[in-house]
Formats: sequence, structure tokens, C-alpha cells
Amino acid sequence: MKLLRYLISIIFCNIYRILRIFPNNDPIMGFMLPYARKDKWWQALIFSLVAIISFDILTNKVGVWTIGTAVSYGVLAIFFQNIFRKIKTMSLKKYAASSIFGVLFFDFVTGPIMSSMLFKISFESAFIGQIPFTIMHLASATAFTLLVVPILDPQITKSVKMSFTSYLNRAKLMIAIVSGGKL
Repeated sequence: MKLLRYLISIIFCNIYRILRIFPNNDPIMGFMLPYARKDKWWQALIFSLVAIISFDILTNKVGVWTIGTAVSYGVLAIFFQNIFRKIKTMSLKKYAASSIFGVLFFDFVTGPIMSSMLFKISFESAFIGQIPFTIMHLASATAFTLLVVPILDPQITKSVKMSFTSYLNRAKLMIAIVSGGKL
């Protein structure tokens, strides 16, 4: 069952990335974070590596960049697995913050650091050039985290359902008050 979930996730990530909805559409973080929290460290690591490497194979762009991006995502998977073990109560907000941190780390390593080393451009130029890309990456990864995590993490699913029910009940109460008690 878990292997099937990972396989479907990787297929989804690859198809979505191939479609290029916008320049930096990255669903991987949204899948990797709950796997890092709920599964063994090596499973989240393998998911991250396979998600990156399989896309590069499909797009025929395997190279040094593949190694750098795969290792960066793998480091994040292990890092978050260790961090999440220490968090007793997880929330969607904590997942979103983790996604933001993960993107900033990933883009810093694969952007200014790798670009300045591989392409012999100045670190400053690579850093400034990375900013628009990182903004798009933050939007994409955070959105996918907010969409995917409630599906993959049962604790968050329950929390989201409870919050939605609470908001719905408040809205009904407000409507009843405004309409004079008639729903």
C-alpha cells in the first residue's frame, strides 16, 4: 500500500512538472514533508531521490544538476524527519513553514551556490537572479503543501475537518443571528 502511494505520488509529481503550469511548479515538497513525518527516514529520502532523478531521466536532462538537486532534497527529507520526530502536535501551519524553509534552503544550495560553481558566474549575480525563481518556487511548494498534506497526514486531515466544521457552524450562527433566527 505504501509503495503504491509513493509510486502514485512520483507519477503525479512528474506529470505535473512536465506540464509546466508555470515556470517553477514543484509539488515534491508537498509530498515529501508528510512522508518525512509519517514514514521511516530512508523512505522519505528514497522518495525525494526518485522524484528528482526520475524527472531528469524522463526529460533527458541527467547530469551534475541531477546529483545536486537530488542530494539537496534528500538532505531536506532527513532533516525534516529528524525535526518532525520532536514535534508532538503537527499542524498545517507548521507544514507550510517547513515548506518555506525547505524551498529557501533548496534554492540557496541549487541556485547561487551550485550556479556560481558550475557556470562560473558570480555568487551575487546568481543570488539576485535566483530571487524571482524562488518566489515562484515558494508559491508552488507552499500551495502543494497546503493541498497535499491533509490528504497524506491523517492528523492534519482530522484537524482540517474540525476547523472547517467549526467555521461552518460559526457561519450558520452568524446567518441565524442576521436573519432573525431563521436558517
